Amino acid sequence: MNKDLINTAILASSFLGLFGVAELLYYKLKIKAELTRKLVHFGTGILTLLFPIMLGNQWLVLFLCATFALIILASLKFKFLRSINGIERKSHGSISYPISVYTCYLIYDHFLSKPSNTHPYIYFYLPVLSLAICDPMAALVGKRFPYGRFTIGKDTKTLMGSMAFFVSSLILSSSLYFGLAIGAFQLPAVLLPVMLIALFATIAEALSGKGIDNITIPFTVALILILLS
Repeated sequence: MNKDLINTAILASSFLGLFGVAELLYYKLKIKAELTRKLVHFGTGILTLLFPIMLGNQWLVLFLCATFALIILASLKFKFLRSINGIERKSHGSISYPISVYTCYLIYDHFLSKPSNTHPYIYFYLPVLSLAICDPMAALVGKRFPYGRFTIGKDTKTLMGSMAFFVSSLILSSSLYFGLAIGAFQLPAVLLPVMLIALFATIAEALSGKGIDNITIPFTVALILILLS
């Protein structure tokens, strides 16, 4: 059997297993949906990072992302997967996430054949990790230090949360630029893209709500990377 197909089956089984664990924690151990939802988001984030390593075919990535989205849509309509959907606030995050992942994979796949000073992995990992790391960091710091509140639509943000996003984005972007460098990068050459990515991704997070940041954050990072390529 084709290696990509085997890896697809492994990843699909892992996603389903993750859903099963979350449901078990929610129904049997009575863990709140906010926590089981975070567990699923973290687990899917880890599994998503394996896509460029385990899958060499964008159609298989599309299959996984589309299947994930269909399961979420069905769970919303037929009221199952309460471990993910059993929250009071409305959020489009679960649906928008697979769209972002597949789009970032397409961008990464496009740059595989392009000469660059950085590995094509950066076009996938930086957008996805910006969402997986910087966005939760903003939420955690914003809740712990709720200073400088401002409202975007019906969503409340904080300047402290935005600052946490900006700083963590700077650290993440710098680490990936140097870690995935093919040639010898110099600090001045990296400073501009890192600052632009951190700045515009922070703005995207601050202006987004109800899970739409699952699209705006990675798309903003990917766009800056493309413009600077």
